[in-house]
Amino acid sequence: MSTRIAFLKGHGTENDFVIVPDPENTLDLPPAAVAALCDRRAGIGGDGLLHVVRSAEHPEAAHLAGEAEWFMDYRNGDGSVAEMCGNGVRVFARYLQHAGHVTEGDLAVATRGGVKTVHIAKNGDVTVGMGKALLPEGEVTVSVGDRSWPARNVNMGNPHAVAFVDDLAHAGDLYSPPPFSPAAAYPSGVNVEFVVDRGPRHVAMRVHERGAGETRSCGTGACAVAVAAARRDGAEPAATGNPATYTVDVLGGTLVITEQADGEIEMTGPAVIVAEGEIDADWLENAVR
Repeated sequence: MSTRIAFLKGHGTENDFVIVPDPENTLDLPPAAVAALCDRRAGIGGDGLLHVVRSAEHPEAAHLAGEAEWFMDYRNGDGSVAEMCGNGVRVFARYLQHAGHVTEGDLAVATRGGVKTVHIAKNGDVTVGMGKALLPEGEVTVSVGDRSWPARNVNMGNPHAVAFVDDLAHAGDLYSPPPFSPAAAYPSGVNVEFVVDRGPRHVAMRVHERGAGETRSCGTGACAVAVAAARRDGAEPAATGNPATYTVDVLGGTLVITEQADGEIEMTGPAVIVAEGEIDADWLENAVR
């Protein structure tokens, strides 16, 4: 291991990440190392880590090298491996542009959830193709204290329960998971979004992410909210033949979600590089012991 390891810090609507460039996949980043780097008190701090590797150099992505040069080896803040992160893909693309690997326009990014199409706009926003939503059948209810609401079950590759409320304060503190029923709807837990209207095709949300509590932003959650809102408003693209675009305010900023007539969903939002520096390799080695 070298004496110093390059890193950057970035965020997308305040969903923040440690970025570790490693094109040739030479670094060993076990879960304990990732957790140490993402620690907000003893490390750099982040909701997750973006390990930047050329697809051809990573065993999990080599088969995608013909479609996408770069692989987003994404890790959660606790060190566990994840398939995808919508805000993370935007920041990943911004890093590639920052480093001179890509320019404005279209590119493909390999992830464990498949190859994602990305567009870097001249104004700095980044758009990511998020795939299609699934809407499992059956009624779902979520509760906070003595209040309960019907919720739309939306799956964006991960489960969401979207509840429309009169006031975002009704979501409570979101420290603990809001109860839901029936339990069989989400056997592995669920991300719960509480949503209010701000105007035509404009909503605001708070979210409890399973295993994390309330977060500043959730890309898949914003997509789930837009899908649920379109059904509520009679604007389902498959039925109308027209795309449905919603502005979704999250605590960390604003995302714009468009569902096309074929069901494909695009998420557009900012991605910012805020710092870069070097990690002391000796510190990292000691941190994982």
